[in-house]
Amino acid sequence: MNVVIFGKGFGKPRQINLSGRSASALSVLIAGILGSAMFSAGYWYSAQTGSGISQSEVATLSEELVVQKSKIQETRQETEDTLDALAIRIGQMNARVIRLDALGRRLTEMADLEDGEFDFDSEPAIGGPEEPDPTGSAVAVPEVLTAMAELNNQLNNREAQLGALETVIWNQNLSARVHPKGRPVLSGWMSSYFGRRTDPFTGKPANHQGVDFAGKAGAEIIAVADGVVTWSSDRYGFGNMVEINHGNGYSTRYAHNERNLVGIGDEVHKGQAVALMGDTGRATGPNLHFEVLKNGQRVNPVTFIRQADD
Repeated sequence: MNVVIFGKGFGKPRQINLSGRSASALSVLIAGILGSAMFSAGYWYSAQTGSGISQSEVATLSEELVVQKSKIQETRQETEDTLDALAIRIGQMNARVIRLDALGRRLTEMADLEDGEFDFDSEPAIGGPEEPDPTGSAVAVPEVLTAMAELNNQLNNREAQLGALETVIWNQNLSARVHPKGRPVLSGWMSSYFGRRTDPFTGKPANHQGVDFAGKAGAEIIAVADGVVTWSSDRYGFGNMVEINHGNGYSTRYAHNERNLVGIGDEVHKGQAVALMGDTGRATGPNLHFEVLKNGQRVNPVTFIRQADD
């Protein structure tokens, strides 16, 4: 293979005779150089015009991608914080519902309502056909927060109403327990009534300010209402006497006792034994002299005794 080289520096053309191996090597070299040049040119052209995006634009997109990733992370953190707050709030509301259920059960017991009518241990029965929501079924976090706020207001109202109802029922029950009612003895019979009678000691007409129950010595005498003991000692004509203040202007007296079982300042409950029947004081035998006072004035105890049958 002959290669002719032309150039000003050579003066005249020079001819180089290449053998077969040399020619092949030269051809490969020239082809490699041309291929590399073409690849470099194509890559440069593609980078500048082929994709339509320059390197500066690529760098800008990379920076925006970093910013978007940061915003996504912030949004994710805010969402987690919101869910944590919702979980805490739901827990608080659940605790309030538990308290309301307990209050409801207590009110049911206080009002003597049947468990089947107000059963606070079971979910309330509800029903109705399925009706699609015209606004769509998707629920967003703001809507959940709004619904929870409305539920919180409802819980506040229910707590206030149930609290007021509990106070009313409690006052009613308290009023019933402090109102004198029933017999002051478990056994015995009424031997003398309230009002005019013949005095058993003088035989003259006299005014009897209570009622008497005859019975066995040592029989229990019980309080006819809740109250506080204001007297527990001997009193002229009464012998050993217990007096109980029940509030609302009511007091009761239990006299001629063999022994008093309570002292001044003791809190007593309806049906509690406060003394044992005896014949101390002005008495002809074992009996209980029972009086009821309203605003300091003695009234007929029979009216209150008979209320036990109402």
